[in-house]
Amino acid sequence: MAGIYIHIPFCKQACNYCDFHFSTSLQQSVPLFNALLKEIILRKDYLTEPVDTIYLGGGTPSLVEPNWIVQLINALQQQFIIARDAEITLEANPDDINKTKIAAWHAAGINRMSVGIQSFHPHLLSWMNRAHRAEQSLNSIELLQEGGFDNISIDLIYGCPNQTDAEWKEDMNRAIALGVQHLSCYALTSEPKTALWHHIEKGVTPEINSDQQANQFLQLMEHMEAAGYEQYEISNFSLPNYRSRHNSAYWKGIPYLGIGPSAHSFNGIAREWNINNNSRYIDSIVAGKIPASKEVLTSKQQFNEYVMTALRTRDGISLNQVRELWGAEVEEKLRYEAQKWAMQGLLTEKNQHIVLNTQGKLMADGIAADLFH
Repeated sequence: MAGIYIHIPFCKQACNYCDFHFSTSLQQSVPLFNALLKEIILRKDYLTEPVDTIYLGGGTPSLVEPNWIVQLINALQQQFIIARDAEITLEANPDDINKTKIAAWHAAGINRMSVGIQSFHPHLLSWMNRAHRAEQSLNSIELLQEGGFDNISIDLIYGCPNQTDAEWKEDMNRAIALGVQHLSCYALTSEPKTALWHHIEKGVTPEINSDQQANQFLQLMEHMEAAGYEQYEISNFSLPNYRSRHNSAYWKGIPYLGIGPSAHSFNGIAREWNINNNSRYIDSIVAGKIPASKEVLTSKQQFNEYVMTALRTRDGISLNQVRELWGAEVEEKLRYEAQKWAMQGLLTEKNQHIVLNTQGKLMADGIAADLFH
């Protein structure tokens, strides 16, 4: 099976931490959507497998008229083999969600919603420069549930300089009380050239406190487990049978096609990424050319990417898979390198898998880098 991601690069305003490709102007929305529809046709031969997941992200897909969402999904169905039970996710912000749009999304085939809550506290939303209000966070989830959505994910952010442990616990409790099936919880990061990065550089905002983030991450793991959510990836928690099929496919190296400016694609051997400029993307697609750069991954790069992603998951690194794809010598070296981390109590080897322990999850990226080939 395969996946398709569509990037819709429009937002009402810029969050201070965001480094994704987006525009706060809708002036190019019509030519951009026409280009998306044309790229779908141009890319019809990229995937040979049936499509099991579709993900409309951004940007803020919920900001645009539902008719465009309908047209995009219809175009995908015309050009690709879409599984009857495909997971089709739409990213949304709370302030865009209303009964009319909910009905239209249902009619379009959307069966999973991912809502950018980030926090239920007004002062944190204001500090992040989010467009929605705290009360809209609660109302949006209730509207989706009343509208028939039974597969809802929300995003939360922790580790903000002005966020107390008590406030973080309140955010988790509110999410649990709402009964959402899935949570994606991210530590705040300062990406270069974002508003947050500039504020920290100028001393307007304090540096991100890694100890605070580590403590709140430990709280997160303990709290969600007690509430019945499984941590199937370091940042992702779900009730039983509600893992994100789309993101899980990424972590397993399953092929996917990215449509839209800045979207990435992967066919198992090579990666491609579209230009992150709306005007140049539109002009190129109109001319019938895919504005993408391409990199063919070496065996070493494929191994390192597998280690990086697999180690973050509940299942961990499969030694059998490593041996099958990269050989017994690579497997033995990996097992040897993992031993020093096992001796520190940060990971374990069980059932032919290398899996991080609770404390190891605090150092996931560093441990993965040490295990690279």
